[in-house]
Amino acid sequence: MIAATSVDESSLHYRGWRVVLACFLMAFFMFGFGLYGQGVYLAELQRAHGWPGTLVSAASTFSFLLTSVLVIFTDDLLARIGLRSLILCGLSALGASTVLLALMQTPWQLYLAYALMSVGWTGMGTVVIATVLNSWFDRRRGLALSLAFNGATCGGIVLVPLLLSLTGSIGFRSAMLAATMVMVLLVLPVVVGFIRWPAGLPPASGERPADGDAPAPAHSRKALLANAAFWTMVLPIAIALLAQMGFIIHQVTFLEPLIGRASAGLAVTIMAAMAVVGRLSLGLFVDRLDPRLACAASMTSQAAALFVLVQSTSPTALLVCCAIYGFSIGNMITFPPLIIQREIGAGSFAAAMGLGTSISGVVSAFGPGIVGLVRSLTGDYTMAFAMCVVLDLVAAGIVLWRPGRRAKLAAS
Repeated sequence: MIAATSVDESSLHYRGWRVVLACFLMAFFMFGFGLYGQGVYLAELQRAHGWPGTLVSAASTFSFLLTSVLVIFTDDLLARIGLRSLILCGLSALGASTVLLALMQTPWQLYLAYALMSVGWTGMGTVVIATVLNSWFDRRRGLALSLAFNGATCGGIVLVPLLLSLTGSIGFRSAMLAATMVMVLLVLPVVVGFIRWPAGLPPASGERPADGDAPAPAHSRKALLANAAFWTMVLPIAIALLAQMGFIIHQVTFLEPLIGRASAGLAVTIMAAMAVVGRLSLGLFVDRLDPRLACAASMTSQAAALFVLVQSTSPTALLVCCAIYGFSIGNMITFPPLIIQREIGAGSFAAAMGLGTSISGVVSAFGPGIVGLVRSLTGDYTMAFAMCVVLDLVAAGIVLWRPGRRAKLAAS
């Protein structure tokens, strides 16, 4: 068990909810700057320096792949430098990255900025957020994760329009510097004041044992890779995220000829808003659900939404499909920590999250390219999105496969 059973996790006075607030802000700025903001950088850096889009896009790909490598070692970094120090390193790296994006003059500085952004992902991203919340919550773990990860979606909804608005009024450089200053002023105090392991927690493991129990042993990445339960969680999530990334990147291009640019933009907004609603709704009930069943249901709902999407030309039906699809988008990063905690165990939580996030990140990075390739070969998006439907259904089938009870890993 992670959180002590004697504490009331439902109470607003429980210190874990302050940690949720800190994690929400971390996710808000990390995903806002590190994911959703990349479209802004692409446009503004091309406009300011005349750099080709392929140069900036390649830097984004480099950053995502580097992040997928670095997150593997999150558990080692937590043991070596500690939780708060790792987050502060991530905050410093993200701040340096956004400042450099504002001030850069040469292409090599672009790649340095994106490399620093990868370090930011390692210190403030999904793995660290899931690990620290896993240590604070047991009965309300799903709600805590859902609330914290809603910061990621809110970062796209709030930060990106804000950057665009500020860029139009004071310029890209000043907008980035101002937003960076706001990030530091908001995140630094809550990290210093709220982020810590619960009392009595072994700092290297992220696990608090129940009264009288010894901490569960930590296990190597080699042992995790040999665990069937690990793969039946990682593989379907990776497949579903590949399909999800492919659809999200190509959504506007698909919808614009059918319903116009304004309505296509509205569809993106609706999808993002429904992602927030979906996370909150799941958070209220997920702690009473089987996470594998809930995950399979989310994947199936995405497949159904895509299937109807490619069959319809009605603007209303297309918007409804985007809303249904968006309802489960954010939950794809909520399910893995819940499944890992139940089936892999707390002793290997950080290692399993880091390794799983790395695998999912590498696989999903190919989603936009694969969807674009199929679309080029067939002439439209029908076959490309039909492929995504099949991938979602295959992923739903795999995640329902239960290779046994909670894995008993042999320490390596």
